[in-house]
Amino acid sequence: MITVTERAAAVDPLKRLSDEGVSIWLDDLSRKRIDSGNLAELVRQKHVVGVTTNPSIFQAAIGSGEGYEEQLADLAVRRVTVDEAVRMMTTADVRAAADILRPVYDATEGRDGRVSIEVDPRLAHRTRATIAEAKQLAWLVDRPNVMIKIPATEAGLPAITEVVGRGISVNVTLIFSLERYRAVMDAYLAGLEKARAAGLDLSAIHSVASFFVSRVDAEIDKRLAKLGTDEALALKGRAALANARLAYEAYEDVFGGERWLALAGDGANRQRPLWASTGVKDPAYKDTLYVDELVAPGTVNTMPEATLHATASNGAIHGDTVTGGYAQARADLAAVERLGISYDEVVKQLEDEGVAKFEVAWQDLLDAVATSLNGKGGDAE
Repeated sequence: MITVTERAAAVDPLKRLSDEGVSIWLDDLSRKRIDSGNLAELVRQKHVVGVTTNPSIFQAAIGSGEGYEEQLADLAVRRVTVDEAVRMMTTADVRAAADILRPVYDATEGRDGRVSIEVDPRLAHRTRATIAEAKQLAWLVDRPNVMIKIPATEAGLPAITEVVGRGISVNVTLIFSLERYRAVMDAYLAGLEKARAAGLDLSAIHSVASFFVSRVDAEIDKRLAKLGTDEALALKGRAALANARLAYEAYEDVFGGERWLALAGDGANRQRPLWASTGVKDPAYKDTLYVDELVAPGTVNTMPEATLHATASNGAIHGDTVTGGYAQARADLAAVERLGISYDEVVKQLEDEGVAKFEVAWQDLLDAVATSLNGKGGDAE
């Protein structure tokens, strides 16, 4: 006999996705979303158990000014710097979101109910500054369910180790390459070992590794289209999924090894793969492509709201779509390479562009806030 729960799962793709071991996080945050009750509603009705933010998200939210008028006026009267104003607003939003998600955090023993906030993207290539910023953000938000986002640049890797070693939970962002992903996992394990040596409780430290998806297809598809041959066109829309699936294979390898097992025995948590940039860039693709085809236990999928609603209405969740596809994934990436498209060149370009885009978004946010502060009479007594 089919239970009520089973019947609900059959007609609710988001429930099915959750049941398959995929944590659904929302890739968006704003003061309006918090104050209107929308975020709480998504947690109740759409199985959302986490939130991710980035400089572009905050630029869109705070740049609009909606919901921030009173705080901006107060900050102007206090004559704070633009950088301080931005951090006061972003951390306030993350703190409020963390409070909304606290019941999820408690129910999952810290696994979910997480809200991520990123270090200043201008620090992406400065290790010591990234460490200092991560510590400051953790202190400012002051919630156990915050995750500090650190980019997976070469300078970011030792920062990940140091921050995790201090007991701070980390979301590693802007991962595009399989080689860099393995370096990220190594940095996390080194951080856990550092935390253990310091006598910290490893069970309180959590981490996700944000592996970007759609941007890989956007770049490789562009190059395939330029080639224009039947062979090239047949490979469109396959590279990003192949890359992500091989990332999961690497995750299984690292978190099944002896180094990990020694840490697990002391209560450590796996660093879960998080599928980021899961909204499709090509309208020719199904809008839930990077959800339907990346179902695997122990993962996170952070979705823009449009992708979340699309999955709720027409997602096709039919079990694990990752672990059986490693051979095909390798074949797909090899086929792309044979056509003269360099994987190493693409992922390097995407990392550089990712950092640059966040720097631009952050500067646009600073400029918008500066204009608002000046317009609200910061010199008035």
